[in-house]
Amino acid sequence: MKNTFAEKAHGRVNLIGEHTDYNGGWVLPTSIPQFTHVTITPRADKTVKISSSADPKKGDRREFSYQLGAEKHTDTWVDYVQGATKLLSEFSTARGESLQGFDAHIESNIPEGSGLSSSAALEISLLKALRSAFKLSINDVEIARLGQRIENEFVGARVGIMDQMACSLATAGEAIFLDTKALTFERIALDLEEMDMIVINSGISHRLSAGGGYNQRRAECEEACKMLGIKELRDINPVELKHKDLPQILMKRARHVVTENARVFDAVAAIRSGDLKRLGKLFVESHVSMRDDYEVSIPEIDTLVDLCIKDPQVYGARLTGGGFGGSIVAITKKGEGQRVAKAVIAEYNKKTGSTATLLA
Repeated sequence: MKNTFAEKAHGRVNLIGEHTDYNGGWVLPTSIPQFTHVTITPRADKTVKISSSADPKKGDRREFSYQLGAEKHTDTWVDYVQGATKLLSEFSTARGESLQGFDAHIESNIPEGSGLSSSAALEISLLKALRSAFKLSINDVEIARLGQRIENEFVGARVGIMDQMACSLATAGEAIFLDTKALTFERIALDLEEMDMIVINSGISHRLSAGGGYNQRRAECEEACKMLGIKELRDINPVELKHKDLPQILMKRARHVVTENARVFDAVAAIRSGDLKRLGKLFVESHVSMRDDYEVSIPEIDTLVDLCIKDPQVYGARLTGGGFGGSIVAITKKGEGQRVAKAVIAEYNKKTGSTATLLA
């Protein structure tokens, strides 16, 4: 019997710190129960055969094969696998190691386009399985960095490092307080004895593809930095920014990132002190900033957030993930999460005609 190697990576929900990671800022993600599972069977040749249990989208295939070294962009989910083998081969060769062909089967229950890192979970679970199968000397942080490069250099999405670091490192019951520039992090315990955390998928899928709104926002942040004379938006604080002169659109983008960084630190302090009312207020402030300054929310997401925060048992709610669809995260008083989620989903589905689902 051939040896098989299996690894899994959980999706993530970002509690706060949105669109700060590609600006060198701070984030606070935690893991969710849903995960991607990859099984690898090494081959003796250079052929890669991959299969997925997921229903294929239009233009996608359940099965795909190619030769190592002949990876080619297809604009489908297999680009995450091809990007992984191309970049991991280069990384390993530089260390005197090698990658062989393999058969891989991929299973996932993380909804695609939900803003919960389905792509990062695929990258991390695949890279970890390949590490095990071919005994490669690459650590978890290096795997996260390689995962980011897959998206930046092969898929064409200019994402930051948060998703890959969260999928590689986060565990249940804790958040990762991550400095995305230094790649230093601290594990922050979440007091789930005092609150419920719920994640609701709006049913509106997003796509962070090349040329999309995500890349546009990143370009706007880079332009703001040029005009401010700084390297990254982490290098300026909210008070300093108020006194700067920027075009309106660039000021809005910069203001979101700069104030969001501050909210991450405030959120960590609130969690440590058990101040859930303060944490909930920060959630709402973050959502308003994403809606009005960064303009990545959509009416359906706003509806979900508004329905949540109308309930007196809810501390706060916000869009989580890159935006343009996806999911929200909310915190409620202990024991109220399931009731709130059920009521919110029923009202949302009636109002919008969309189908929201509870993920955590």
